[in-house]
Amino acid sequence: MQSIASIKVLTKNKNVLRWVNEVVNMTNPDEIMWIDGSAEQLSMLREEAVESGELLPLNQEKYPRCYYHRTDENDVARMEDKTFICSRTKENAGPNNNWMKPDEAYKLGEEIFTNSMVGRTMYIIPYSMGPVGSPFSKIGFEITDSIYVVLNMNIMTRIGKKAVDVLKDSNDFVRGVHAKCTLDINNRFIFHFPEDNTIWSCNSAYGGNVLLGKKCFALRIASYQGYKEGWMAEHMLILGIENPKGEVKYISAAFPSACGKTNLAMLIPPEGYKTKGYKVWTVGDDIAWLKVGEDGRLWAINPEAGFFGVAPGTSSSSNYNALMSTKKDTIFTNVAINLDDNSVWWEKLDKNPPVNALDWKGNPWNGKTATTKAAHPNSRFTAPAKNCPSISPNWESPSGVPISAIVFGGRRAKTAPLVYESRNWQHGVFVGSTLASETTAAAAGKVGVIRRDPMAMLPFCGYNMGDYFGHWLEMGEKTSNPPKIFHVNWFRTDNDGNFLWPGYGDNFRILDWIIKRCEEEVEAVESPIGYLPKAKDINLDGLEMTEEKLNSLLHIDKDLWMEDTKNIEEFYSKFGDRLPKQLKDELNLLKNNLK
Repeated sequence: MQSIASIKVLTKNKNVLRWVNEVVNMTNPDEIMWIDGSAEQLSMLREEAVESGELLPLNQEKYPRCYYHRTDENDVARMEDKTFICSRTKENAGPNNNWMKPDEAYKLGEEIFTNSMVGRTMYIIPYSMGPVGSPFSKIGFEITDSIYVVLNMNIMTRIGKKAVDVLKDSNDFVRGVHAKCTLDINNRFIFHFPEDNTIWSCNSAYGGNVLLGKKCFALRIASYQGYKEGWMAEHMLILGIENPKGEVKYISAAFPSACGKTNLAMLIPPEGYKTKGYKVWTVGDDIAWLKVGEDGRLWAINPEAGFFGVAPGTSSSSNYNALMSTKKDTIFTNVAINLDDNSVWWEKLDKNPPVNALDWKGNPWNGKTATTKAAHPNSRFTAPAKNCPSISPNWESPSGVPISAIVFGGRRAKTAPLVYESRNWQHGVFVGSTLASETTAAAAGKVGVIRRDPMAMLPFCGYNMGDYFGHWLEMGEKTSNPPKIFHVNWFRTDNDGNFLWPGYGDNFRILDWIIKRCEEEVEAVESPIGYLPKAKDINLDGLEMTEEKLNSLLHIDKDLWMEDTKNIEEFYSKFGDRLPKQLKDELNLLKNNLK
């Protein structure tokens, strides 16, 4: 093993060095490299990864500084059954998480990690979640044996010496350890120790399991930090809406998977709005950290520096801004390679599938005769946020952006209307806590099964969700000028299963109404579930839609809602006495309103 004394370290922080030495002694690497974030070092690592076959360079004319990576066939997605919250008591992890005792997880992890880096290089990555030096930001370290991880963390976070310089001598940093080990799926684990600010990930090389700044730190660990420190880490996009006067209002929004979150974050307004001068600015597509500002409003940052996007379905028509973000300095994982021009392809990118390609497994693939997918359904791109054509001028503002509205959205065929507003913050927390989607024909199992995903955080909340709901309620009490809270549903259908709302860019029309409600420019209609728009206040210019059809999108079926309250009650029962009384009160109020 390389002598520790001979290594160029980036910090004198005794807490960091003590921890690094512990990991070195456990994993026993042949060499050690501190990642300083310099262009020279990163360039050297790219060359090394290409030489070893870990990365393949793409067509540098079409995709400057872009690379391709392929993972093992059994290592292609987050594994929730292998993801654990290792809090000191099972109650603190809650029914929303898999739990393991910390001492058992550390023991198991240590057995797997011991000598796992023999013959390999250990990379020590200091990074900042959030703009370097922002009062919102937090520092983390990821120790890994993967150049792929180093290069992706460079895209997704702010890495290197600048992060260490901000930390100084503090012990307030997240300790992340990742090793590829043998990629044994039976010994693949992602352990989170929220009370120790620690993450251990072993036997995976897939981004969602190994880029520890992403869901592991930015949500599971950070949600617990926020709970303890009085702020919020949420699975939310952040966007700004600029009106023709140049005024920008910001919205954060949470959607379960397959509900159009990324598309909304990078929305392009309908032509009628664009010609008047309306714009949408992307601040973040996935995660928001929120704090109460001195003005009593909630302010938010996007703690990430890049997009970790699903490739299939991304096209110039479905999400132009996301596609443009991938055109340079991007790493593609598990998509197909077009051998004719050394470019990438995936399902629905365009209508011209390559005929001379390698699929995501590395097998020959011909788009004219193939019966298999070219790209894995969860294939990814890691692209710098600064590449996005709609990126906000304030996306890296150290003070964040002020949030006017919080939007929750689910996929409901009949129950939820197109949009409604909560009566107040407490009611809004109830709306978020009952957020649900229905399974579609594309999903495994039965169609129409309701899946509750509170605040779209069910897989990502690092502690008991009953306490998490209580934290939301407390944040409302701390916020003298809180955002209004809304619920949207782009997926209402007619009796034949056809969508009633056009969706995509036309969702801007609903965001426009939401901002008008925040500015008290339009009135609303009280209903059993909250405030509904007046049909005349939704701009339908350029749409083939009558106010009558819009009213059907806003209709409340009391019988369906009463049925839904039973499902909510069943879901709430999982949290026992950890469920705040205020949410039980809101459920009872909803039942009474429906009667």
